[in-house]
Amino acid sequence: MPDDGYGQFCPVAKAAEVIDQRWTVLVLRELVAGSSRFNDIHRGVPRMSRTLLARRLRQLAAGGIVARKEGADGPEYKLTEAGSQFRSIIDALGHWGIRWIDSLADADFDPAFLLWDMHRKVDTSALPDRRIVLEINFHDIPGELRNWWLVLQQSQVDVCQHDPGFGTDVTLKTGIRDFIRVWRGEVAWADAVCAGELEVVGPRALRRAVPDWFRDRPFLSSARSAR
Repeated sequence: MPDDGYGQFCPVAKAAEVIDQRWTVLVLRELVAGSSRFNDIHRGVPRMSRTLLARRLRQLAAGGIVARKEGADGPEYKLTEAGSQFRSIIDALGHWGIRWIDSLADADFDPAFLLWDMHRKVDTSALPDRRIVLEINFHDIPGELRNWWLVLQQSQVDVCQHDPGFGTDVTLKTGIRDFIRVWRGEVAWADAVCAGELEVVGPRALRRAVPDWFRDRPFLSSARSAR
């Protein structure tokens, strides 16, 4: 929280003292999305220094927004009852951003964050009862960031920047910009396939099942309709 605050009794000002600092809203987004370990939270905000993340988590804990608990594998961070009410605020920001913010900078097309976001939105109950390896090939990204893998299992989901060595079941061939438009809900999966912006390679049954393996983002449908 700001050291001196805003000097106003207005509840908006008092709430802003909690969240009106760089990165704080994105840290809350990660906690709302279910991340509870420090490293997992940091993977969702990779450009934030680890020192600053630790400070923000301490500030949120001091404000009663986050509870820190020591676990067997290190500290865990959970939203308190007060913190859990930020879910509706994060959703509202997502609604607003999809509806009104069209421009994306080159730096926004980050494959590492995209894969991390995909990993945490896998619906494990929709997966087959065996391990599935999903490879994603971004033809417009040079070097080692071109290929990524999701290892999908009902028990866990892993992101790999290098071939995990299990063999690939399905491959997505696309451009990073095209696929982010699909992921944000601006273009339907089927339309991207028909337009040649997304190629899905693999057995027919798996090709058709891929979109069902991911939970929809709750704000997309209404935001697209509003636009």
